[in-house]
Amino acid sequence: MSDIIQLLPDSVANQIAAGEVIQRPASVIKELVENAVDADAHTIHVLVVDAGRTSIQVIDDGLGMSDTDARLAFERHATSKIRKAEDLFALHTMGFRGEALASIAAVSQIELKTCQRGEVLGTHLSLSGSKFLGQEPCSCPEGSNFLVENLFFNVPARRKFLKSNSTELNNIVTAFERIVLVYPDISFTLHSNGTEMLNLKAGNIRQRIVDVFGKRMNQDLIPVKVDTSMCRISGFVGKPESARKKGALQFFFVNGRYMKHPYFHKAVQNAFERLVPTGEQVPYFIYFDVPTEDIDVNIHPVKTEIKFENEQAIWQILTACVKEAVGLFNDVPSIEFDEHGRPEIPVFSPNSQVLAPKVSYNPQYNPFKEAPSTTSKPPTSQWESLYEGLKKKEAPSDIFEGQFEDAVGADVIAEKSPAHYQYKGRYIMTAVKSGLMIIDQHRAHVRILYEQFLEQQKSKQWTSQKILFPEIVRFSPSECVVMEKIEPVMTDMGFELSNLGQGSYAVNAIPAGLDGLNAVSLVKDMVVSAVERVSDAREELDKSMALTLARNAAIPYGQVLNNEEMENIVNSLFACSNANYAPNGKTILAILKQDEIERLLG
Repeated sequence: MSDIIQLLPDSVANQIAAGEVIQRPASVIKELVENAVDADAHTIHVLVVDAGRTSIQVIDDGLGMSDTDARLAFERHATSKIRKAEDLFALHTMGFRGEALASIAAVSQIELKTCQRGEVLGTHLSLSGSKFLGQEPCSCPEGSNFLVENLFFNVPARRKFLKSNSTELNNIVTAFERIVLVYPDISFTLHSNGTEMLNLKAGNIRQRIVDVFGKRMNQDLIPVKVDTSMCRISGFVGKPESARKKGALQFFFVNGRYMKHPYFHKAVQNAFERLVPTGEQVPYFIYFDVPTEDIDVNIHPVKTEIKFENEQAIWQILTACVKEAVGLFNDVPSIEFDEHGRPEIPVFSPNSQVLAPKVSYNPQYNPFKEAPSTTSKPPTSQWESLYEGLKKKEAPSDIFEGQFEDAVGADVIAEKSPAHYQYKGRYIMTAVKSGLMIIDQHRAHVRILYEQFLEQQKSKQWTSQKILFPEIVRFSPSECVVMEKIEPVMTDMGFELSNLGQGSYAVNAIPAGLDGLNAVSLVKDMVVSAVERVSDAREELDKSMALTLARNAAIPYGQVLNNEEMENIVNSLFACSNANYAPNGKTILAILKQDEIERLLG
């Protein structure tokens, strides 16, 4: 039998490595910008065309490369960052594997112009699909200029499964934000299709956060700082009032590298326990400075998963310093007594006579005597009809089991009670033929409004309601990308938005019937929901917008309803196409069966 094991060609091995390192255009930008940072660049420019599909260009004024280094940089496992295995535990650079450039070159066409500092002549190098095309001297500025074109041109399957331009551009901005937040001393610019999206000047960390996410963020930041022998923690956390259910800006960085760490995330959230409503999260920008020998970043090629040697101890330090910061800078409002309407506080006077309190009672009262009978006006409504279903035992009804759409007929509507009871401002309880029906009022109203909004969206019957004083809403660069995509949908729904530039929009009108809602929070929530949505189809976008609008407009938990309002909700719910489940799949109603009630009280 002949031998069947053989070494893969370098081009094939590079494409396999590219599958992990280069997943989308944002991965290319991450690797090239990190290399520019390692090259001691002071200014970095990033230019993309068609969200990186057509071209990606990264220009820096770093150290540059010689003609030999430029050629060798595209070889697999060629790196200037480490020399031996022990260097993996003392990393001070962003890159170290020596796989990024080789992986990029394997799936794209690259042109590199680079010149070392102090040199007059540079080098121009071209590659296509890992194949070396040529190298020649050229005149160029100091630093490096990478031009990556036609990404995945030789891997059609990977190119086919790229998302829409807006989604890929959003991923590019997200990757860009994670780098610029770590290096405030470096100037960055980001251009998309010739339009400037970000222009960040060198400054401090707080100024960089404000430049990226808007001036409104500045008033919500609480500084965090602690220095121990084990680690140094600095950065900012948001005030409790800045908490949001979705889209909270949350960043962890360790030794200048972005990381994801659910365990440390829990530590920050524990510090805000009982300070923010359940389900909401505060923003944070936290930077860890840990000895390089105490962490391991060589776990995954993406390098966002980092292992700490003293994880539990750092968790405790993080929790303590965040709690201290919140306690110092987020003072609890003190009670102030104004002159007008202030309570009268008695003042003790030693000269005044203190009288003993007197107790008044009726000495003729006898609890064993019959109380006088009181007559009350009989109810005018026919209350007997409420209990007709309880007079005889019947087989348990299964109309609410399985497919509820087949059971929303006349039987349920006809035999439900006309009177309802609201339990703890959350549930509507009413008697039906098979027992006691319990309805979640918020989820029911979300379902009702969701179907109404979808119907209005199909028939284009939205009407706008002008806002007396237009509200200004500010978006981050990644949110601006999504906003441009969903703006036509929001206009169809009745929103009237004016682009003021620099990521700011004026909300001039909102859909009619949404009185009392915060226009800024509503628009923000709709953009965040669109960011989390995976599909780019118009139908899915309509559903996402309708659901977000319904959630904001639905009656909240704790709102007291009268019987007429509860009756309206119940009737409207049964008129929906699916009364069993909310649009997010959660159960709306449940039935406590008659025989179960009898068993409990038997």
